[in-house]
Amino acid sequence: MKLRNNLILLSVIGGLAFNACSTKKDAMLNRSWHALNTKYNSLYNGNIAFEEGREGLNTEYQDNYWEILPVERLEVTEDLKLDSEDNNPKFLLAEEKAAKAIQKHSMDIKNRERNPQTDEAFLLLGKARYFDQRYMPALESFNYILNKYTQSDKLNEATIWREKVNIRLQNEELAIKNLKRLLKQEQLKDQEYADTHAMMAQAYINLNVPDTAIQQLKIATAYTKKNPEKGRYLYIIGQLFNQIGHKDSANYAFDKVIALNRKSPRVYMINAHIQKIQNTELTDENTDALYQYLVSLEEDRENRPFLNKIYRELAEFHYAEESDSLALAYYNKSLRATNNMPQLNALNYEDLAIYNFDQNNYRTSGAYYDSVLQNLHENSKKYRAVKKKLDNLEDVIKYEEVVQYMDSVIGLYELPITERQAYFETHITKLKTAAAKKQNNESRATNEGFATFMKTKGNNENKGKFYFYNITTLSYGKNDFKSKWGTRTLEDDWRWSNKNRVQNIAQTGGEDPNKKDNTVALEDDQKYNVMFYMDQIPTDENFIDSLRTERNFANYQLGLIYKEKFKENLLASGKLENVLRSSPEERLIIPSKYNLYKIYEEENSPLAEEMRYNIIINHPESRYAEILRNPQAVLAADSNSPDAIYGQLYKKYQNQEFLSVITGTEEQISKFIGDPIIPKLEMLKANSIGRLQGFVALKEALNYVSLNYPNSPEGKKAQSMVANQLPQLENREFSTETESSGTGNWKVVFPLKTRDTKKALRLKELLENSIQELKYKNKVSLDVYNLEEIFVVVHGFRAKDFALGYTELIQKNKDYMILDENFVISSTNYKIIQVHKNVEEYKSTSIITKL
Repeated sequence: MKLRNNLILLSVIGGLAFNACSTKKDAMLNRSWHALNTKYNSLYNGNIAFEEGREGLNTEYQDNYWEILPVERLEVTEDLKLDSEDNNPKFLLAEEKAAKAIQKHSMDIKNRERNPQTDEAFLLLGKARYFDQRYMPALESFNYILNKYTQSDKLNEATIWREKVNIRLQNEELAIKNLKRLLKQEQLKDQEYADTHAMMAQAYINLNVPDTAIQQLKIATAYTKKNPEKGRYLYIIGQLFNQIGHKDSANYAFDKVIALNRKSPRVYMINAHIQKIQNTELTDENTDALYQYLVSLEEDRENRPFLNKIYRELAEFHYAEESDSLALAYYNKSLRATNNMPQLNALNYEDLAIYNFDQNNYRTSGAYYDSVLQNLHENSKKYRAVKKKLDNLEDVIKYEEVVQYMDSVIGLYELPITERQAYFETHITKLKTAAAKKQNNESRATNEGFATFMKTKGNNENKGKFYFYNITTLSYGKNDFKSKWGTRTLEDDWRWSNKNRVQNIAQTGGEDPNKKDNTVALEDDQKYNVMFYMDQIPTDENFIDSLRTERNFANYQLGLIYKEKFKENLLASGKLENVLRSSPEERLIIPSKYNLYKIYEEENSPLAEEMRYNIIINHPESRYAEILRNPQAVLAADSNSPDAIYGQLYKKYQNQEFLSVITGTEEQISKFIGDPIIPKLEMLKANSIGRLQGFVALKEALNYVSLNYPNSPEGKKAQSMVANQLPQLENREFSTETESSGTGNWKVVFPLKTRDTKKALRLKELLENSIQELKYKNKVSLDVYNLEEIFVVVHGFRAKDFALGYTELIQKNKDYMILDENFVISSTNYKIIQVHKNVEEYKSTSIITKL
């Protein structure tokens, strides 16, 4: 009886459970069953995965405190992601659980959802997609809630999340409109009210309306119950006040951030301190207080994770106080304390680059600028600006080294003999002192190392007195070896840095053919011999004059670079004034004066009018004097402007007047020195030289352009041609001319002397008439070969036999009777003879066909 009752009870419970699993029955048991399963199974696990994913984003994401912070702490890429692209596994799991809850537990009966947890599943689905940056699918989920679940208690939250998506999709105006309607029509909870105003603030920030964004953030700050959000909103308010120039209001906001102390993340507080310091103007009255403020931040143990930023502020403080050594020390401490913060690294490296540039340490400055680039996004505006500055700095380094070397040689040349001797004696004394100090240090290290070695007893670290068991002597040995031999690879003949030299010695039976007697003694004698140095100073006046000329040109180039590319007028004027004081060539005098005039004018110096008068009176026929007398003449593209003259020369180049182009560019280069047109003229000249003189001359000319104008577009193009195009043209071997070679383009060439230009033009006209009358489709050109020869060329024969047949026809046809020397050539070989100017070599081969 008891067993039967239990079976009946179990059957009833099983039946009820089976009926409760149905999503098609609108019964209380069904609704309760599916609601409980949704809430405590799928949604519970989905929310855990969502929070873990969100926490992971917060851990990895670093805010850029040098820009206005986003209201929501979320790293966003510029590209929209698709469902299949690089998804976060935690958010995918949350999405999977939400989808499972919808698929298995949704009770859509008579177009009405009877499971009260389904709207929350859709909300989780949208949030997971949003944080995974799949905004269009997220928008679908939030819109589904708003359209389907009109009685849901999640409508306000879904609306806020939908407008978050609209802001991410750059639909800020639509987001503001919808959020305003939400505020007007709905009764919101305090946190929902705060979130609504925070998102409106983000939309106004994106639209660059900072004053309205500030008002929205103030409301959000007042209503949010989350202290981390409050600290972030207050910090952004301070940033926005800084943006519109209200520093007092900004500092008031930063003080509120600081007052939160441990209630919000400490990173906001530290950055608020730093912003306050940056907003404080340094005066004699507040210097000590500001320094103590910084020191207190540095010494606070809780601030250790943020020492990188504090060190930078200390560096800025010391630099403003002209304590350069302390400033440099703190910049370097900031760099050492910084990990995975490229924005801060870029700022520190840039400040160090600027400092070294001002100290004329151009190589060091260039190295720091290179480090700046490594910490910037390659597509950013800042990256391009720094890259341009670094490229310009390469020219500065080159010319400054030229000036430094020339100044030292010329300075020694101009010293009286007695002063030269005294100079070198002082130099030798310094060398001897340094050598003696080095020798004493090495002896002391040796003695200390072996003394330690003799005292050491065997233990775990120093196992007895055997050399290789003693870490102290072993370390000394390694350092001693490195000081004597440098870094050497473990290999045969490791003592020789030049292995070719080793092979030569082996081949000569053990004697070094380059060996000189008493080499070491001779080097010592030279090093400490005054007369050795005296003999190195040049004595030829013509050679010294050439050094002066080169120095003046380098100083002129530096003046232009400092003026045009670095906007350093003080440095530029110093270089140009040095040029004028150094008896420069005539070609440098007028442009130097004109550029000085422009600098003086920009700096509102009284010297501007004096320099203007100097140019007009002393150089009345120059183009610069004409510009100063009649500035409007510059605006008109007259025939004497650099661009107009370049255009005229380029037309000559197109007409194959290469000799005229070469002489013309040389004349204009001397005339327009310092003008931006110079690299273009040099490139035009190089191409003309190549067309007239061939491959070797072209390579030399392009190398000249690339080395002298490396940062101009023409210089870079020349570098590219040398690296990529010239290797393809280098081959001068003729291909065997068969019917298959040169398929589709054979030529008939009529070589003539340059002095027979009129004859060549008549021949060209006659050939064109023959082609027209014979109904050929070929083209005829007059090609310059070199200074002495020109070619009349008939192009476009599909096969060698066609070309040969044409030549035979025009010879024998009484209407033409063209008996001039000619030969048939494939297009490939024609290119070779034009590039390498080796037509005679081609004629001497057996592949040529003459008629």
